[in-house]
Amino acid sequence: MTDRPSVGAAVRPLVTATALVLAYYLLPMDARFAGGAAVTLVLGLAALLLLFLWQLRSISYSPQPRLRAVETLATTVPLFLLLFATTYYLLERNVPGSFSETLDRTGALYFTLTVFSTVGFGDIVASSESARIVTMAQMAADVLLVGVAARVVVGAVESGLRRHRETPDAAPPAPGKRT
Repeated sequence: MTDRPSVGAAVRPLVTATALVLAYYLLPMDARFAGGAAVTLVLGLAALLLLFLWQLRSISYSPQPRLRAVETLATTVPLFLLLFATTYYLLERNVPGSFSETLDRTGALYFTLTVFSTVGFGDIVASSESARIVTMAQMAADVLLVGVAARVVVGAVESGLRRHRETPDAAPPAPGKRT
């Protein structure tokens, strides 16, 4: 087994991020349902947390923990951002006027990215109380994602590298487990 990543493993993060963005634009989100934005956000964040915890474990046991960490971030960050973009989109559809302008999918993603990057151009602003609450939740979650999650991923990489140095000939993970 070589320590160099295969071309497929190096391309997988790009394919994952692209597939997530395509899903955001292609999945039907046209039906209006009460409380849809809040339910989407809460369930999505819970699922994202479970996925992240599972990925941390796979980083620690991977023979290539750095590559696995890149794959983890290439899944977690876009999924996190698209979850908030979906929430903003659904919120605007369910409660028109929640933002200073009507948000389509691109507008919702744009707003999400301006909040995440802390640029906040001010061209789109949260107008309703519920939109402001979700935006504040995103701001707090952004800080956690960038600070805490990044540190946890680095710790998992260090753990994986240490494990690989201590037992270089260790058996690979059970069949069906991705490394």
